[in-house]
Parts: sequence; C-alpha cells; structure tokens
Amino acid sequence: MAKHSLVIVESPAKAKTIGKYLGKDFEVKACMGHLRDLPKSTLGVDLEHDFEPVYKPIKGKEDIISDLKKSAKAADMVYLATDPDREGEAISWHLKQLLDLPDEKTRRVTFNEITKKVVQESIREPRDIDQDLVDAQQARRILDRIVGYELSPLLWKKIRRGLSAGRVQSVATRMVDDRDREIEEFQPEEYWTLDANLLGNDVKKIPFAARYHGKNGKKAELKSASEVDAVVHETENAAFVVKSVKRTDKQRSPSPPFTTSTMQQEASRKLSMTPRRTMAIAQQLYEGVDIEGEGTVGLITYMRTDSLRISEEALASVKEFILGRYGAAYYPPQTHRYKAKANAQDAHEAIRPSNVNWTPEMLKKDLTGEQYRLYRLIWSRYVACQMANAVYDSVAVEIEANGHSFRSSSSSLKFSGYTAVYEEGKDEEKEEKASPLPALQEGETLVLKDFSRDQHFTQPPAHYTDASLIRAMEEQGIGRPSTYAPTVSTILDREYVVKEGKYLHITNLGRVVTALMKERFSDIADLKFTANMEQKLDAVEEGRQPWREVLRDFYGEFDQDLKQAEKDLEGVRIKVPDEVSEEICPECGRNLVVKSGRFGRFLACPGYPECNFTMPLVVEMPGRCPKCGGRLLKRTGTSKKTNKQYTYYCCEHLNSKDEAAKCDFMTWDVPVKDDCPVCGQTMFKKSGRGFKRPFCINPACSNFLPEEKRGYPKKKTEGEAPAAETAETEEKAPAKKTVKSTAKKTTATKKTAAKSTEKKTAAAKTTGTKTTTAKKATVKKTTSKKTAENQAE
Repeated sequence: MAKHSLVIVESPAKAKTIGKYLGKDFEVKACMGHLRDLPKSTLGVDLEHDFEPVYKPIKGKEDIISDLKKSAKAADMVYLATDPDREGEAISWHLKQLLDLPDEKTRRVTFNEITKKVVQESIREPRDIDQDLVDAQQARRILDRIVGYELSPLLWKKIRRGLSAGRVQSVATRMVDDRDREIEEFQPEEYWTLDANLLGNDVKKIPFAARYHGKNGKKAELKSASEVDAVVHETENAAFVVKSVKRTDKQRSPSPPFTTSTMQQEASRKLSMTPRRTMAIAQQLYEGVDIEGEGTVGLITYMRTDSLRISEEALASVKEFILGRYGAAYYPPQTHRYKAKANAQDAHEAIRPSNVNWTPEMLKKDLTGEQYRLYRLIWSRYVACQMANAVYDSVAVEIEANGHSFRSSSSSLKFSGYTAVYEEGKDEEKEEKASPLPALQEGETLVLKDFSRDQHFTQPPAHYTDASLIRAMEEQGIGRPSTYAPTVSTILDREYVVKEGKYLHITNLGRVVTALMKERFSDIADLKFTANMEQKLDAVEEGRQPWREVLRDFYGEFDQDLKQAEKDLEGVRIKVPDEVSEEICPECGRNLVVKSGRFGRFLACPGYPECNFTMPLVVEMPGRCPKCGGRLLKRTGTSKKTNKQYTYYCCEHLNSKDEAAKCDFMTWDVPVKDDCPVCGQTMFKKSGRGFKRPFCINPACSNFLPEEKRGYPKKKTEGEAPAAETAETEEKAPAKKTVKSTAKKTTATKKTAAKSTEKKTAAAKTTGTKTTTAKKATVKKTTSKKTAENQAE
C-alpha cells in the first residue's frame, strides 16, 4: 500500500463519508463533478477528423483543478472514485487526462454502497479505467451535442429562439403528444352494467350483488338500455340458482426491489416527488448521512441502476432480519432472486439499504423529512421483496336465471405476507372492492330483491404522469437510468410539456416542434430508432462496436436531412398557435391566451395592443421550501406604480386558508435544482440573465453565503426608504400586514423600522443554530435585497 494516497470523489458529502473510513494515509477530495467537457460556445466536435472531441476545462473550476493537481503531484497513488456508471467512468478518465496522471500511479475504484467494509475492500482491489465505458459515454455525449447544436439553430430560425432539440427529449415530447392526440381523438362508446341484488338463505340474510355476465355460457356486453331491459324482462320472474361456488387460495407475489425507474415512479405516486427531486434525495442517502452513534454512513446502494440483482451477503442479512422480526412464516420457502429485463445493463445491484438492520424508525431523528420518506420507501420495498407471498381467500360464484349468467366474487386477506411491510402504488386507482359473500351452496335458490342498472362510457387512456412517462420510456427502451429524470425535466423546462396537477400535457409549442421533427427528422423522432441507438451504445460499452462507427452510421443521414430541411424551409417561419385558456379577460371579454416572456409563461389578452390585460400563471419550481418543505412556485405580479410585470418565488402555502399549513416564505432569488452539498437544502441563485453561481441561504449551514457576497447591488444610503417597502405596495406581491402599515408611515418611522429589522437579522445570524428566528430573518433580508435589485431593473 502506498504511503500517501489521494482519493478523488465527486461531491464533498461523499468525500466526508469516505474520509472517515480510510486512515490517515489517505487524503479525500471532491472534484465537484465534471472538470472538463465540450465547450459551450462551439460544437466542440471535429467532424472533418472522425468526430474528434475538443475538450476544454470548465470555466469557473480553475481553482479546483489547480488544487487537485497539487495534491495529485504530492501523492504516491491516486484513486479515482467517481460514481460507478458510464458518466462516472468518463469523469475519472477526464481527471486522469486533466491532471496528467501516469498509469503507474492511477487506479480506479467504485463503491456500490458507501459503507466502511465496501470502501476498504474496494480500495484494496482497484482496477484500471474501463475505456469501453468511457467510449460509450463519449459516443452519447458527442451524439447529443451534434443533434442539439446542429438542430437547435434550425428551430430558432423557423419557430422561436431559445428552443432546443435532443435525441431523447424529442422522443419523450412525441410520446406525450401522441398520448394527448389519442385522448383528443377518442370516441367514447356506451355500455351498461346490470347487477342483480340477491339474498341468500343463510340465517343472517346477507345481501349481495351479482353482475350480469352473458347468456347460454357466452359472455355478452350490454350496449344500450333496451338490451338491459330485455335481460331484466327475461329474468325478473325466473329462479336465481347457484350454479357453481369455487373457493381458492390466491397468492400475490411481492414486487421486485427498486431500479432507478421504478423508484422514480413509486416516489412520484406515493411521495409526490418529481423524478429530479427523487434522484437528488437518493444521492444524499447514497453519499452519506450523519447518524448518531455511527458517524457519517451511506444508507443505500448506488441509485442509478436497471438491475434487480441482490448480493448473496445482502440476501443472507435480510433473511436473518425477516426471521427475527416477523417469524419463519413470513420468509418464503425459496429465496427470491429476480431477473432483470433483456436490455438491462445489469452493472450494479438493485437499490437497497446498505444495512437492513437500520430501520427507518431508528434513523428518523437523523434524517430530513424527505430523506426519511424516501429511505422508508426503499427499505420497505427491499424487505418486502424477500418476504413470503400474501394469501387471499377467494370465492367466485356463478348464478343462473333463465339461461342468463350472473357472477360475483369476494376476496379476503388470509395471510398478510409481504403486505405487512409494503404494497406497490398504482397510477390509477380503479379497483372496486367486492362486498363479502354469504355462505352459498351449489343448487341453492336465491331471492331477487331488485336490479341495479348503470350507464357508462368507455374512457380514454389517462394523460401521462412523471411516473407513467418514465415507465413507458423504459418499456420502449428509450434512455437509461441516468437520463429519465433529466429528460422529463428538460421537456418541462422548454415548455414543450406542462404539468397540470400531476398530469403532463403537450403545449402548442411542443406540438409544432414535434410535427417538424416527425416531418424532417423522422429517425430522431422515431421511438424504435432511438431505442436501437441505446442498444448500439450498450454494444460500445461491451466492447462489441467502435464508438466512432456508431457516430458515422448516424451522422451521414442526419446531415443530409438537415441540409434538405434548411433548403425546403428557406424563408418559412412556422407560427405557434396561441394556447387559448378558459379565463375571460375582465376588460374586454375575450378568452385569455398563454404567452411566454422573459419571466416565463403568463396569461394575456389576445386583443393587444387595444387591451393589455395580463395575469400570472403559476409554475412549479425545483427544490423545496426551506421553511416547511412545501413546493416552490414561481409567480408573477404587476407593479401598481410602473405597470411592469415582476416575478417572485414563494412557498405553495403562502396564501393558504389553512392557518396551520400557512408559510410566509418568499424570495426574489431563483430556486435551482441543486441541493447544498453540506446541509441538503435547496440552493438559490441571483435572478437575471447569464450564469449565476448558486448559493445556500441556510444561515446555520457552514456553506451559507452572506448576502453581501451574492452579487446584489449595494445598499441604498441611509436617507432613502428601504426597497422592501416599495415592493410591498405592489399588487399581488406577498406581504405582511405589519409591513404594509409601515409603508404608510413617515420617513422617520421607515428609517427606524429598517434599523430594527437589520438588528434582528444580525442577532439571528450570531446564534449559528437552526432556529426559526434565524430563518425568518434571512428570508426578510433576502426579500429586501432582491426588491432593491428588482426595482433597479
């Protein structure tokens, strides 16, 4: 073992955890993700020289690179310990090139779970960088760069600036469009259900219903009221006789352990978490959480996987846990081993707890609300997947009346099995619970009370949700575990798709872009082509196909299609039809339409310039409220003084009628998808165009960035009124009554109020603890600062 070793991981949280497991001979540092990539300003791919990539150090990461170079030079051995997937392998490869590391002092290690045992074992058994994995990632990166950088300008010229096209996002948008068209074109068909309400001959005379099934042994559907009347007429005076009674024990098997996509789906259904948020919280659980008595430990295995495999050691551990906690009856006769789908990469284990004995209840006090809920979901699913089947006592009865057949069934839980721990959620809860049946005997004559008849119409398929779209993408072979969440986020960010409640809807912009892609670039918009491309990338990873060959096969036809499209569409501008809403303009009576501006989507009167009425359209933002954990919303308002529109961000419970749930968090800062690597809270950035570095607003966090360092305009002089008071007079801006009344006072009173607020903020910051007072003070101060910036604009 080398005397002094450097271990490079991706995040500070992971560095902190691993640093505790390795001895003093190891220095652990974080590279903060990619340090080298294709440049943003140019294509970065030399098409004339066989797709040679031109990698550049990422702007703003010079200090990290310099620090790592110094540490690498001083180390006897460098262990590259980035994530165990294609992208992680590529980051390690880039680090080796960027830090100019010789082969003899460079080793690659991966951790499927970040526990002391696994980390120490992995360090003892390093390997070389897997070039096939790197090449597969290079091929994906270059492929997506070519599509994005060569196709997007065409969309800018022909439709609207700021649009983008992508190999996977275009297909995902098409899937939403196809589903919405299917719903729009759906023609409902009438059908009827007929129930005979019967009484048995038992002592209790329990009533039950039997549904019409058919005639003369054949199933029949009732399409009209007249057909229902005919059946009633033929059976109302007939004897209802029990033809058969079948009793069986039905067994239900547990769901397999989580893969990336099933975890995202279930978190969406049960926890209302977006895929992006789910992955962010899972990353925190994987990289390590401070647990009392244990230190910093990784709680789950790697969360980007399509495998259902579980290690033998983990299977033995969960067996021992189930036997000890639930008893021998709850463990199956044979250990459950699940097989992944045919196109799965199967590079890692399924997602599971790193130690099954750490139950969610034990860890609750050490986890945030979101971490606890997601960990509980993963832990429960894993334990349940190794438990015995649930057993149901099922009874099915067939009843005859004048040649017509009626059927009824009921089911009751006989043995809970795995359901004692977990049951999988459903996208659409449509199951009807059958009422219990009396004890019936074959040949028994029943008493008819009456008939129940109901008219129905067939329903169209449901709109996609985050969960069902990810499931559909996985079934079609589109994308891979690492791409599901970013793809769904991208099509929402681009406004090709919008979310209404939990359902995804195509926008007119998404529809226009999809139509252009289908007409001009049929390969990219084709589901089978995209799935086939994923298989080619898998072949590169397995060393069966050179990565440049994949790019050559793709680019020839793509380049030809692009040139033809530019020629055919010369001088053409494709108009995006307005999205007409149901809201009526209060000034002129027209239906308001959805528009997009520099602050996002809003409702506006189509009668502009004669009528310039606008109103805000609420948009959900990434992250969670730092005060109550609720969703963050982007809202717009209009200034009474200047009549200009402004944007602010607030908690979904800002104006809640429920006083218990009400939350007063609002800010002018923009919430971002990244969480603070230290405290895990949502980070924010200064509003405005261009790159803005995210910062942590939690004053109790060591990563907290004070307001004076966030790039705000300088404070106004003492003689000027605080900007916060100006903002509070604006229509629809969040306001507190005390601040509103202050705005009406004299200048002297305003100065006093401002000084008082500053004193309170300073006092809250000095505590250095996670108190409500500190948070409130920070929010108030943030509001004041950002209002000044807003007014300056």
